[in-house]
Amino acid sequence: MGEAFIVAAARTAGGRKGGRLSGWHPADLAAAVLDALIERTGADPALIEDVIMGCVGQAGEQAVNIARNAVLASSLPESVPATSVDRQCGSSQQALHFAAATVMSGAMDIVIAAGVESMSRVPMGLASTLPYKNGFGSYKSPRMEARYPDIQFSQFAGAEMIAKNYDLSRESLDAFALSSHQRAIAATKAGKFAAEIVPVEITLPDGSTELHTTDEGIRYDSTAESIGGVKLLQDGGRLTAASSSQICDGAAGLMVVNARGLKTLGVEPLARVHHMTVIGHDPVIMLEAPIPATERALSRAGMKINDIDLYEVNEAFASVPTAWLKTLGADPARLNVHGGAIALGHPLGGSGAKLMTTLIHALADRGGRYGLQTMCEGGGLANVTIVERL
Repeated sequence: MGEAFIVAAARTAGGRKGGRLSGWHPADLAAAVLDALIERTGADPALIEDVIMGCVGQAGEQAVNIARNAVLASSLPESVPATSVDRQCGSSQQALHFAAATVMSGAMDIVIAAGVESMSRVPMGLASTLPYKNGFGSYKSPRMEARYPDIQFSQFAGAEMIAKNYDLSRESLDAFALSSHQRAIAATKAGKFAAEIVPVEITLPDGSTELHTTDEGIRYDSTAESIGGVKLLQDGGRLTAASSSQICDGAAGLMVVNARGLKTLGVEPLARVHHMTVIGHDPVIMLEAPIPATERALSRAGMKINDIDLYEVNEAFASVPTAWLKTLGADPARLNVHGGAIALGHPLGGSGAKLMTTLIHALADRGGRYGLQTMCEGGGLANVTIVERL
Protein backbone atom coordinates (compact mmCIF):
# COMPACT_ATOMS: atom_id res chain seq x y z
CA MET A 1 0.00 0.00 0.00
CA GLY A 2 1.27 3.44 -0.92
CA GLU A 3 1.30 6.58 1.20
CA ALA A 4 -0.80 9.73 1.17
CA PHE A 5 0.84 13.13 1.56
CA ILE A 6 -0.76 16.52 2.09
CA VAL A 7 1.08 19.13 0.04
CA ALA A 8 -1.19 22.14 0.55
CA ALA A 9 -3.82 23.11 3.13
CA ALA A 10 -5.85 26.29 3.07
CA ARG A 11 -9.08 27.77 4.38
CA THR A 12 -11.07 30.94 4.31
CA ALA A 13 -11.46 32.93 7.49
CA GLY A 14 -14.84 32.18 9.02
CA GLY A 15 -17.82 34.47 8.59
CA ARG A 16 -20.71 34.91 11.01
CA LYS A 17 -24.28 34.14 9.97
CA GLY A 18 -25.37 37.05 7.81
CA GLY A 19 -21.85 38.45 8.12
CA ARG A 20 -18.85 39.20 5.96
CA LEU A 21 -19.01 36.07 3.78
CA SER A 22 -22.78 35.99 3.35
CA GLY A 23 -22.49 37.67 -0.04
CA TRP A 24 -20.51 34.77 -1.45
CA HIS A 25 -22.26 31.93 -3.26
CA PRO A 26 -20.93 28.71 -1.67
CA ALA A 27 -19.71 27.32 -5.01
CA ASP A 28 -17.68 30.47 -5.57
CA LEU A 29 -16.34 30.40 -2.01
CA ALA A 30 -15.19 26.81 -2.44
CA ALA A 31 -13.73 27.69 -5.84
CA ALA A 32 -11.56 30.35 -4.19
CA VAL A 33 -10.01 27.64 -2.01
CA LEU A 34 -9.48 25.30 -4.98
CA ASP A 35 -7.69 28.11 -6.82
CA ALA A 36 -5.54 28.82 -3.75
CA LEU A 37 -4.40 25.19 -3.57
CA ILE A 38 -3.35 25.34 -7.22
CA GLU A 39 -1.52 28.62 -6.64
CA ARG A 40 0.28 27.39 -3.53
CA THR A 41 1.58 24.24 -5.19
CA GLY A 42 2.11 25.64 -8.66
CA ALA A 43 0.32 22.57 -10.00
CA ASP A 44 -1.00 22.37 -13.53
CA PRO A 45 -4.78 22.44 -12.87
CA ALA A 46 -5.30 19.69 -15.44
CA LEU A 47 -3.30 17.28 -13.25
CA ILE A 48 -6.02 17.22 -10.57
CA GLU A 49 -7.71 13.86 -10.99
CA ASP A 50 -10.68 14.39 -8.68
CA VAL A 51 -12.19 16.84 -6.22
CA ILE A 52 -14.01 15.33 -3.23
CA MET A 53 -15.94 17.95 -1.28
CA GLY A 54 -17.87 17.72 1.96
CA CYS A 55 -21.12 19.63 2.43
CA VAL A 56 -24.00 18.98 4.82
CA GLY A 57 -26.76 21.25 3.53
CA GLN A 58 -26.96 19.94 -0.03
CA ALA A 59 -30.01 22.01 -0.95
CA GLY A 60 -30.58 25.33 -2.66
CA GLU A 61 -27.27 26.90 -3.63
CA GLN A 62 -25.43 23.83 -2.34
CA ALA A 63 -27.51 21.32 -4.33
CA VAL A 64 -26.76 19.47 -7.58
CA ASN A 65 -23.24 18.37 -6.65
CA ILE A 66 -21.68 21.43 -5.02
CA ALA A 67 -18.22 19.92 -5.63
CA ARG A 68 -18.65 19.92 -9.41
CA ASN A 69 -20.17 23.39 -9.33
CA ALA A 70 -17.16 24.63 -7.37
CA VAL A 71 -14.84 23.17 -10.02
CA LEU A 72 -16.84 24.92 -12.75
CA ALA A 73 -16.55 28.18 -10.81
CA SER A 74 -12.77 27.77 -10.38
CA SER A 75 -9.68 27.88 -12.59
CA LEU A 76 -9.75 24.08 -12.91
CA PRO A 77 -10.55 22.76 -16.40
CA GLU A 78 -13.84 21.04 -17.16
CA SER A 79 -11.94 17.75 -17.37
CA VAL A 80 -11.56 17.66 -13.56
CA PRO A 81 -14.36 15.56 -12.03
CA ALA A 82 -15.85 16.14 -8.60
CA THR A 83 -18.21 14.54 -6.11
CA SER A 84 -19.94 15.69 -2.94
CA VAL A 85 -19.82 13.87 0.39
CA ASP A 86 -22.24 13.96 3.32
CA ARG A 87 -21.04 12.45 6.56
CA GLN A 88 -22.70 15.29 8.42
CA CYS A 89 -20.22 17.47 10.34
CA GLY A 90 -17.38 15.12 9.38
CA SER A 91 -18.06 15.46 5.65
CA SER A 92 -14.78 17.07 4.63
CA GLN A 93 -12.76 14.95 7.06
CA GLN A 94 -14.31 12.00 5.24
CA ALA A 95 -13.42 13.68 1.95
CA LEU A 96 -9.80 13.62 3.13
CA HIS A 97 -10.11 9.93 3.99
CA PHE A 98 -11.52 9.14 0.54
CA ALA A 99 -8.80 11.19 -1.16
CA ALA A 100 -6.06 9.56 0.91
CA ALA A 101 -7.36 6.06 0.25
CA THR A 102 -7.56 6.79 -3.47
CA VAL A 103 -3.96 7.93 -3.82
CA MET A 104 -2.70 5.21 -1.46
CA SER A 105 -4.30 2.61 -3.74
CA GLY A 106 -2.58 4.10 -6.77
CA ALA A 107 -5.87 4.58 -8.60
CA MET A 108 -5.07 8.31 -8.74
CA ASP A 109 -2.02 10.39 -7.89
CA ILE A 110 -3.35 13.90 -7.17
CA VAL A 111 -6.72 14.56 -5.51
CA ILE A 112 -8.20 17.55 -3.71
CA ALA A 113 -10.25 17.02 -0.55
CA ALA A 114 -12.32 20.03 0.44
CA GLY A 115 -15.44 21.24 2.19
CA VAL A 116 -17.81 24.19 2.15
CA GLU A 117 -20.84 25.45 4.00
CA SER A 118 -22.65 28.76 3.69
CA MET A 119 -24.92 28.63 6.71
CA SER A 120 -26.11 32.15 5.93
CA ARG A 121 -27.44 31.20 2.52
CA VAL A 122 -28.39 27.56 3.21
CA PRO A 123 -29.69 27.43 6.78
CA MET A 124 -28.85 24.42 8.96
CA GLY A 125 -31.38 21.63 8.49
CA LEU A 126 -32.82 22.96 5.25
CA ALA A 127 -32.09 19.76 3.33
CA SER A 128 -34.36 17.77 5.68
CA THR A 129 -36.94 20.32 6.80
CA LEU A 130 -37.80 21.80 3.40
CA PRO A 131 -39.03 18.52 1.82
CA TYR A 132 -40.95 17.63 5.00
CA LYS A 133 -42.72 20.98 5.11
CA ASN A 134 -43.71 20.58 1.46
CA GLY A 135 -45.20 17.13 1.86
CA PHE A 136 -42.29 15.05 0.61
CA GLY A 137 -41.80 13.07 3.79
CA SER A 138 -39.15 12.70 6.48
CA TYR A 139 -35.72 11.08 6.47
CA LYS A 140 -36.89 8.89 9.37
CA SER A 141 -38.34 5.76 7.78
CA PRO A 142 -40.95 3.40 9.26
CA ARG A 143 -38.24 0.85 10.05
CA MET A 144 -36.13 3.50 11.76
CA GLU A 145 -39.17 4.55 13.76
CA ALA A 146 -39.75 0.95 14.83
CA ARG A 147 -36.16 0.69 16.03
CA TYR A 148 -36.12 4.14 17.67
CA PRO A 149 -39.77 4.80 18.57
CA ASP A 150 -40.74 8.39 19.39
CA ILE A 151 -37.10 9.49 19.39
CA GLN A 152 -36.22 12.80 17.82
CA PHE A 153 -32.52 12.62 16.98
CA SER A 154 -31.11 15.87 18.33
CA GLN A 155 -27.54 17.09 18.66
CA PHE A 156 -28.66 19.50 21.37
CA ALA A 157 -30.15 16.68 23.43
CA GLY A 158 -27.04 14.59 22.82
CA ALA A 159 -24.74 17.36 23.98
CA GLU A 160 -26.71 17.70 27.21
CA MET A 161 -26.64 13.92 27.73
CA ILE A 162 -22.85 13.98 27.48
CA ALA A 163 -22.62 16.83 29.97
CA LYS A 164 -24.78 14.89 32.43
CA ASN A 165 -23.22 11.46 31.86
CA TYR A 166 -19.67 12.78 32.28
CA ASP A 167 -20.58 15.04 35.20
CA LEU A 168 -19.56 18.24 33.45
CA SER A 169 -20.79 21.34 35.23
CA ARG A 170 -21.99 24.48 33.52
CA GLU A 171 -19.07 26.31 35.08
CA SER A 172 -16.52 23.94 33.54
CA LEU A 173 -18.19 24.19 30.13
CA ASP A 174 -18.26 27.99 30.33
CA ALA A 175 -14.58 27.97 31.28
CA PHE A 176 -13.79 25.83 28.24
CA ALA A 177 -15.72 28.26 26.02
CA LEU A 178 -13.78 31.23 27.39
CA SER A 179 -10.52 29.38 26.75
CA SER A 180 -11.53 28.81 23.13
CA HIS A 181 -11.92 32.55 22.59
CA GLN A 182 -8.73 33.37 24.49
CA ARG A 183 -6.69 30.93 22.42
CA ALA A 184 -8.24 32.19 19.16
CA ILE A 185 -7.53 35.79 20.16
CA ALA A 186 -3.91 34.97 20.99
CA ALA A 187 -3.43 33.04 17.73
CA THR A 188 -4.97 35.80 15.65
CA LYS A 189 -2.92 38.57 17.27
CA ALA A 190 0.26 36.52 16.82
CA GLY A 191 -0.49 35.90 13.13
CA LYS A 192 -0.75 32.13 13.58
CA PHE A 193 -3.57 31.84 11.01
CA ALA A 194 -1.96 34.00 8.33
CA ALA A 195 -0.32 31.15 6.41
CA GLU A 196 -3.49 29.05 6.25
CA ILE A 197 -6.10 31.69 5.37
CA VAL A 198 -7.13 32.43 1.78
CA PRO A 199 -8.04 36.12 1.50
CA VAL A 200 -11.36 36.69 -0.26
CA GLU A 201 -12.75 40.01 -1.36
CA ILE A 202 -15.95 41.20 0.26
CA THR A 203 -18.20 44.20 -0.35
CA LEU A 204 -18.95 46.34 2.67
CA PRO A 205 -22.31 48.06 3.34
CA ASP A 206 -20.95 51.34 1.98
CA GLY A 207 -20.04 49.69 -1.31
CA SER A 208 -16.31 49.62 -0.74
CA THR A 209 -14.34 46.38 -0.87
CA GLU A 210 -11.70 44.78 1.29
CA LEU A 211 -10.12 41.39 1.87
CA HIS A 212 -11.63 39.10 4.51
CA THR A 213 -8.67 37.61 6.36
CA THR A 214 -9.73 37.34 10.01
CA ASP A 215 -12.19 34.93 11.61
CA GLU A 216 -15.29 36.97 12.33
CA GLY A 217 -16.72 34.94 15.19
CA ILE A 218 -14.03 35.60 17.79
CA ARG A 219 -15.42 37.63 20.69
CA TYR A 220 -12.55 39.79 21.89
CA ASP A 221 -14.57 41.08 24.82
CA SER A 222 -15.40 37.63 26.23
CA THR A 223 -15.13 37.27 29.99
CA ALA A 224 -16.17 34.65 32.49
CA GLU A 225 -18.97 36.99 33.53
CA SER A 226 -20.31 37.58 30.02
CA ILE A 227 -20.27 33.88 29.15
CA GLY A 228 -21.76 32.97 32.52
CA GLY A 229 -24.66 35.34 31.91
CA VAL A 230 -25.87 33.61 28.74
CA LYS A 231 -29.21 31.80 29.01
CA LEU A 232 -29.24 28.00 29.07
CA LEU A 233 -30.29 26.25 25.87
CA GLN A 234 -32.87 24.29 27.85
CA ASP A 235 -34.25 24.43 31.36
CA GLY A 236 -32.15 22.33 33.71
CA GLY A 237 -29.40 22.00 31.13
CA ARG A 238 -25.74 22.93 31.28
CA LEU A 239 -25.00 24.32 27.83
CA THR A 240 -25.62 27.75 26.37
CA ALA A 241 -25.11 29.42 23.00
CA ALA A 242 -21.79 30.65 24.41
CA SER A 243 -20.54 27.10 25.02
CA SER A 244 -21.72 25.87 21.61
CA SER A 245 -20.18 26.22 18.17
CA GLN A 246 -21.00 29.29 16.12
CA ILE A 247 -22.98 29.19 12.89
CA CYS A 248 -20.39 29.94 10.24
CA ASP A 249 -19.74 30.42 6.54
CA GLY A 250 -16.47 29.02 5.24
CA ALA A 251 -14.53 26.69 2.96
CA ALA A 252 -11.29 24.74 3.24
CA GLY A 253 -9.25 22.32 1.19
CA LEU A 254 -6.24 19.99 1.08
CA MET A 255 -4.25 18.68 -1.86
CA VAL A 256 -3.47 14.99 -1.35
CA VAL A 257 -0.92 13.05 -3.38
CA ASN A 258 1.08 9.83 -3.42
CA ALA A 259 4.79 9.40 -4.16
CA ARG A 260 4.18 9.69 -7.91
CA GLY A 261 2.17 12.83 -7.30
CA LEU A 262 5.02 14.33 -5.29
CA LYS A 263 7.41 13.65 -8.15
CA THR A 264 5.01 15.02 -10.74
CA LEU A 265 4.40 18.24 -8.85
CA GLY A 266 7.96 18.64 -7.60
CA VAL A 267 6.82 19.84 -4.19
CA GLU A 268 7.67 18.97 -0.61
CA PRO A 269 4.94 17.42 1.58
CA LEU A 270 3.57 19.19 4.62
CA ALA A 271 2.35 16.00 6.28
CA ARG A 272 1.69 12.31 5.79
CA VAL A 273 -1.61 10.64 6.60
CA HIS A 274 -0.55 8.15 9.27
CA HIS A 275 -3.90 6.56 10.18
CA MET A 276 -7.63 6.83 9.42
CA THR A 277 -10.60 5.50 11.39
CA VAL A 278 -14.36 5.94 11.18
CA ILE A 279 -16.97 4.32 13.45
CA GLY A 280 -20.68 4.21 14.10
CA HIS A 281 -21.97 4.67 17.65
CA ASP A 282 -25.18 5.43 19.55
CA PRO A 283 -27.27 7.78 17.34
CA VAL A 284 -29.32 9.05 20.28
CA ILE A 285 -26.51 10.45 22.40
CA MET A 286 -25.00 11.00 18.94
CA LEU A 287 -21.97 13.14 19.81
CA GLU A 288 -20.04 10.68 22.01
CA ALA A 289 -18.49 8.75 19.11
CA PRO A 290 -15.13 10.62 19.04
CA ILE A 291 -14.19 8.88 22.31
CA PRO A 292 -14.40 5.23 21.15
CA ALA A 293 -13.20 6.28 17.69
CA THR A 294 -10.02 7.77 19.17
CA GLU A 295 -9.47 4.70 21.34
CA ARG A 296 -9.77 2.46 18.28
CA ALA A 297 -7.52 4.68 16.17
CA LEU A 298 -4.76 4.77 18.77
CA SER A 299 -4.96 1.01 19.25
CA ARG A 300 -4.77 0.27 15.54
CA ALA A 301 -1.96 2.77 15.04
CA GLY A 302 -0.02 1.27 17.95
CA MET A 303 0.09 4.62 19.72
CA LYS A 304 -0.77 6.17 23.08
CA ILE A 305 -2.51 9.49 23.54
CA ASN A 306 0.71 11.04 24.84
CA ASP A 307 2.42 10.15 21.53
CA ILE A 308 0.27 12.81 19.89
CA ASP A 309 1.65 16.34 20.00
CA LEU A 310 -1.54 18.24 19.14
CA TYR A 311 -5.24 17.35 19.04
CA GLU A 312 -8.10 18.99 17.16
CA VAL A 313 -11.45 17.89 18.58
CA ASN A 314 -14.31 19.84 17.06
CA GLU A 315 -16.06 22.09 19.54
CA ALA A 316 -19.59 21.38 18.38
CA PHE A 317 -20.49 21.84 22.04
CA ALA A 318 -18.07 22.29 24.92
CA SER A 319 -19.23 19.00 26.41
CA VAL A 320 -17.79 17.00 23.48
CA PRO A 321 -14.06 17.87 23.76
CA THR A 322 -14.34 18.13 27.54
CA ALA A 323 -15.68 14.58 27.83
CA TRP A 324 -13.05 13.45 25.31
CA LEU A 325 -10.27 14.97 27.42
CA LYS A 326 -11.61 13.43 30.61
CA THR A 327 -11.96 9.93 29.18
CA LEU A 328 -8.72 9.79 27.19
CA GLY A 329 -6.63 11.39 29.91
CA ALA A 330 -5.32 13.77 27.27
CA ASP A 331 -3.31 16.92 27.94
CA PRO A 332 -5.59 20.01 27.75
CA ALA A 333 -2.58 22.12 26.71
CA ARG A 334 -2.38 20.16 23.43
CA LEU A 335 -6.08 20.49 22.55
CA ASN A 336 -7.32 23.07 20.03
CA VAL A 337 -4.32 25.22 20.77
CA HIS A 338 -5.50 28.04 18.48
CA GLY A 339 -9.10 27.91 19.66
CA GLY A 340 -11.96 25.96 18.19
CA ALA A 341 -15.46 26.20 16.76
CA ILE A 342 -16.84 27.98 19.82
CA ALA A 343 -14.71 30.98 18.85
CA LEU A 344 -13.87 30.37 15.19
CA GLY A 345 -17.15 28.90 13.94
CA HIS A 346 -18.27 25.52 12.63
CA PRO A 347 -19.09 25.62 8.91
CA LEU A 348 -20.53 22.08 9.08
CA GLY A 349 -19.32 20.26 5.95
CA GLY A 350 -16.28 22.52 5.73
CA SER A 351 -15.05 21.94 9.27
CA GLY A 352 -13.13 18.70 8.72
CA ALA A 353 -10.80 20.26 6.14
CA LYS A 354 -10.69 23.47 8.18
CA LEU A 355 -9.53 21.70 11.34
CA MET A 356 -6.93 19.69 9.44
CA THR A 357 -5.60 22.85 7.83
CA THR A 358 -5.19 24.46 11.25
CA LEU A 359 -3.70 21.29 12.74
CA ILE A 360 -1.02 20.96 10.05
CA HIS A 361 -0.01 24.60 10.35
CA ALA A 362 0.02 24.42 14.17
CA LEU A 363 2.27 21.35 14.08
CA ALA A 364 4.69 23.22 11.82
CA ASP A 365 4.59 26.28 14.05
CA ARG A 366 5.30 24.28 17.20
CA GLY A 367 7.65 21.70 15.75
CA GLY A 368 5.32 18.83 16.62
CA ARG A 369 5.38 15.48 14.86
CA TYR A 370 1.96 13.85 15.24
CA GLY A 371 -1.47 15.43 15.18
CA LEU A 372 -4.87 13.83 15.77
CA GLN A 373 -8.20 15.17 14.54
CA THR A 374 -11.67 13.93 15.42
CA MET A 375 -15.19 15.27 15.39
CA CYS A 376 -18.68 14.22 16.34
CA GLU A 377 -21.13 13.70 13.48
CA GLY A 378 -24.89 13.37 13.12
CA GLY A 379 -26.15 9.80 13.35
CA GLY A 380 -23.60 8.84 16.01
CA LEU A 381 -20.53 8.80 13.75
CA ALA A 382 -16.94 9.94 14.16
CA ASN A 383 -13.83 10.12 12.00
CA VAL A 384 -10.29 10.13 13.37
CA THR A 385 -7.27 11.15 11.34
CA ILE A 386 -3.69 10.96 12.59
CA VAL A 387 -1.11 12.86 10.54
CA GLU A 388 2.67 13.08 10.77
CA ARG A 389 4.31 16.40 10.01
CA LEU A 390 7.17 16.11 7.55
